Amino acid sequence: MAWHPYDLDRLAQDIVLKARQRDPESLNQAHRMRASCAYGLERFWGEHLRLARKDNDGDKGKADNDKAAFVGDVWRALVGVLHMAGITLPDQVMDANRSEADILDVAERLWGLEKHDQQAALAVLTNLCDAVVWWTQRLKPGSGRDR
Repeated sequence: MAWHPYDLDRLAQDIVLKARQRDPESLNQAHRMRASCAYGLERFWGEHLRLARKDNDGDKGKADNDKAAFVGDVWRALVGVLHMAGITLPDQVMDANRSEADILDVAERLWGLEKHDQQAALAVLTNLCDAVVWWTQRLKPGSGRDR
């Protein structure tokens, strides 16, 4: 098997720049995203729903919605990269008002992936999140590197 980088670093930079433009405070989510990789694809995917629901509950307003969008952008990038590698993941990033049946359908599809595909997807997700954290540290406003 030959190594192919799939432009993870470029994707991560694009994601961070987009999140920074939306709301610089949403970049604080990067470390949480990276940590959630240890819990599996299902939990990582579901994180955007948790953040969107917090927004709908009025906890923090727009800030959590921007965090949900940040997680969603990472998920969409992961889906695209894995598609190039021949692994198909559900590409749905949902709003908080979706039915439990829709949410469970995506979770079941993630649980039903072949073990090899799950492992490959988690490895790519971890590397993508590592790159997101790296770019976040360099591009976060006030880091001294954004001038």
